[in-house]
Amino acid sequence: MIQIAPQIRILVAVEAVDGRKGIDAIAQLCREKLNADPFSGYLFIFRTRRGTAIRVLQYDGQGFWLATKRLSKGRFRWPTPPAGGIKVVLSHEELAMLLGGIDLSQTRTRAWYRSKMDNNGVGSDRINTAGNDCIPQPTSVSK
Repeated sequence: MIQIAPQIRILVAVEAVDGRKGIDAIAQLCREKLNADPFSGYLFIFRTRRGTAIRVLQYDGQGFWLATKRLSKGRFRWPTPPAGGIKVVLSHEELAMLLGGIDLSQTRTRAWYRSKMDNNGVGSDRINTAGNDCIPQPTSVSK
């Protein structure tokens, strides 16, 4: 399995793609459909029309990686975008669940764990800007 660092931004395309597309065609889809730069280092996730396979594209500074996971049976349950959305932003934990066959619509994130994800591509999606409710407070230890 691919190891994904928590700092990597993960963009999931809402629309299905032709599973025969190569690196150049998928990089073009990143520009046209997701309005994102394929050279950004983001992880771009696409699914095939039947939903039995996903394609993962990433640029590592030297070249592109293109990985495919095809299920022997069953289909990937794709995350639902916000109204009118063209992409969904996932955390590395959510990507692991998606790759593991877990339906993300049946899961929930605790409020104390992470603030609301940013699906519009603006701002940070992993930092709680609402206040100190997610930041651990230092404790004093008596000696």
